[in-house]
Amino acid sequence: MATAKRDYYEVLGVSRNATEDDLRKAFRKRAFDFHPDRNKSPEAEGQFKEANEAYEILRDTKKRAQYDRFGHAGSNGVGFDGSSGFPDFGDIFDAFFGGSGFGTATRGSASVAERGADLAVELELEFEEAAFGAEKSFEITHTETCSRCRGSRSEPDAEPEKCAQCGGAGQVRQAQRSVFGQFVNITPCNRCRGQGKIIKSPCGQCKGQGRERTRKSISVTIPPGVNAGSQIRLTGEGDAGVNSGPPGNLFVSLAIKDHPLFDRDQDNILYTLPINVIQATLGDEMEIPTLGGSTPFKIPPATQPGTVFRLKGKGIAHLRSHGRGDELVTVDVVIPKTLSSEEKKIFQALGKSLKKPDASKHAKEAFG
Repeated sequence: MATAKRDYYEVLGVSRNATEDDLRKAFRKRAFDFHPDRNKSPEAEGQFKEANEAYEILRDTKKRAQYDRFGHAGSNGVGFDGSSGFPDFGDIFDAFFGGSGFGTATRGSASVAERGADLAVELELEFEEAAFGAEKSFEITHTETCSRCRGSRSEPDAEPEKCAQCGGAGQVRQAQRSVFGQFVNITPCNRCRGQGKIIKSPCGQCKGQGRERTRKSISVTIPPGVNAGSQIRLTGEGDAGVNSGPPGNLFVSLAIKDHPLFDRDQDNILYTLPINVIQATLGDEMEIPTLGGSTPFKIPPATQPGTVFRLKGKGIAHLRSHGRGDELVTVDVVIPKTLSSEEKKIFQALGKSLKKPDASKHAKEAFG
């Protein structure tokens, strides 16, 4: 038993006095909701056809008048003619919005210029190079425009031929009809692959690709004060573009080697100075290392373990301003693990003369 057709106004969800604009908006919404390109449910195809049939009747003034008077018996039951299936979803959007939105039947040409790929490398620096800056050179392997054919993909003495199928346009235009009218579908030419020309004698050096892999030496200026993980962009040093497109960029990530004496805290450097008990007690004068070489350093008497001294301007250069950070010198009093007999006697005699801290007094103060 055949299913009775629903009222066309009900199908579109509009009243019987709906204007042409109301009909168009209602059908547009249902076309988007039920078109099989977007809606994969089993009922979508039937709902789309039903909405299309209702819209084709009601948008026509004469057919609408007949439908209003006689119902489905007065209509022609206009639907899909079955010749080309569903129109492309982009065609529907073009019909209402002029070719922008959820898609379009137009396909771009493969001959459009494309930017080359970006590349990334890691460059390892010495501690001092990061602190003061340096000029560094390294090699990369990247894609460049073929030096023989200069990107034409043909042997230098052989000119490419214009594609006979697309006339050099790189695109093929095909008109197709649907219930929405005639639409032009533009696709890349399958004969020349969208290039618009046929390469009869491919370049022997790049095998007709127009680009080749090469090894290249790169020079880069490292600014003073860079940190580990900093990145430098070298514009245009990435892979060559396609179809005369611009080259990509090269991104250089910086790694910094550890230093045998120094650690780093932002723009300051940290140095641990080992001294013995006598130096800490009586004081001393000595040479200590800095990034710029050794410098005189004075330890005052009665220096306690862990004391930090600051050497102004002996640290890392500031990356975005003038001047340098500081060198922070932490005193580490080294207690000897072994003593000779003579050294032991000296320390024992010293121990008798020194006043011992009263730990029991501290305990009484703490616990009562």
